[in-house]
Amino acid sequence: MKELIKADIDAFKTHFRGEVILPDDAGYDEVRQIWNAMIDRKPALIARCTSTEDVVQAIAFGRTQNLLISIRGGGHNIAGNAVCDEGLMIDLSLMKDVQVDVATKRAHVGPGCTLGEFDAAVQAYGLATPLGINSTTGVAGLTLGGGFGWLSRKYGMTIDNLLSAEVVTADGRQLHASEEENADLFWGLRGGGGNFGVITRFEFQLHPVGPDVLCGLIVFPFDQAKQVITQFARFTETMPEELNVWMVTRKAPPLPFLPEDAHGKEMVALALCYAGNPEEGEALIAPLRGFGTALGEHIGVMPYLAWQQAFDPLLAKGARNYWKSHNFAQLSDGVIDAIIEYAGKLPSPQCEIFIGTIGGQTTRVAPEAMAYSSRDACYVMNVHGRWESADEDADGIAWARAFFAKSQPFASSGAYINFLTQEETDRIAFAYGATWTRLIQLKNKYDPTNLFRMNQNIKPE
Repeated sequence: MKELIKADIDAFKTHFRGEVILPDDAGYDEVRQIWNAMIDRKPALIARCTSTEDVVQAIAFGRTQNLLISIRGGGHNIAGNAVCDEGLMIDLSLMKDVQVDVATKRAHVGPGCTLGEFDAAVQAYGLATPLGINSTTGVAGLTLGGGFGWLSRKYGMTIDNLLSAEVVTADGRQLHASEEENADLFWGLRGGGGNFGVITRFEFQLHPVGPDVLCGLIVFPFDQAKQVITQFARFTETMPEELNVWMVTRKAPPLPFLPEDAHGKEMVALALCYAGNPEEGEALIAPLRGFGTALGEHIGVMPYLAWQQAFDPLLAKGARNYWKSHNFAQLSDGVIDAIIEYAGKLPSPQCEIFIGTIGGQTTRVAPEAMAYSSRDACYVMNVHGRWESADEDADGIAWARAFFAKSQPFASSGAYINFLTQEETDRIAFAYGATWTRLIQLKNKYDPTNLFRMNQNIKPE
């Protein structure tokens, strides 16, 4: 990496309206830190953009200086692609405006916006779009990798609700991408993970949701795991699309509705959200209580906005995180047995295995309709390794990898690229499956020099 010359940086600053932060500046360490504490990289400079023109200027500077470029939206990606060593970090986190058109049920969203900020802006009008389950996640990264959450069975993936995007390409062009304009680029943005440009504005379709929904947790003892998870697997195959139920197994946090002697012990929890009339939802969720003898439950009607933040305390910034993930078309006995085996030997109290249920509307889009192709996936499993110190890395990583290998024979095609770690470059082509060849062609067209390569990279040929 060539050494940056002060005169070049000063010249860049004269055209850049945002803030340029260098390693010796106050705030440098704070801005470069991202959600996953396992990632500790030091860019040569950070360009904090406040406008599309800032993004254009930053890309031009990185290109002419031959710098490695990373793009930060929310900084939440497990692989840590938001920050690079010795290169240029383009920080979009200040660009977080949300404009809501209530009449057309559409929202225009800045690339630095978090899920919590987006949700708050649109829930003021009783609207929402499918997003993730942690309010500190960035909208940009979530969307570009696919995006799914509580509303996905009813309304599809996040990308299924993306109507258009404003994009700055590697050569500095500002393009509008939609089904009608630059349609090939729009195809690639929906799942392509930031390989084709920097998004400066997203346009989403919104749907009536809440503002209050029926949601909550039912917690079962771990010795009932087999019967609970098996019934969960069968129940979720036929439940209505307004209802979503996820499964998580981990050591129980000190939740107030659980008996004290259950705290710190393995458990199985069913988390649910019903995006319809809460009274109708009560009847639909009643069978869940019969899956076993529950240790406790906390289910009721609460603001959707609050439910979207319910898991934030378990996913706070600053811990070391290592994930492994599979897609499943169905949950067989083999994968259920593997879940129980490895949930019984968690290396850290913060580690967990969760099954996010999708299906429904997410499966009705053709696999090659957009870059994200895993339309046969009805479940996405995340082996969520999480701990506090580097001394725990070896045991935690070994546990996650062993479980990943044990459960692999039961997985379906593809993978969710937002859950891939920095080491899993060998899985990128597998993740995209049927769309891989077209993605390479698109990369050749829009980024032939691979300027945008701090991502799950699609290399031009």
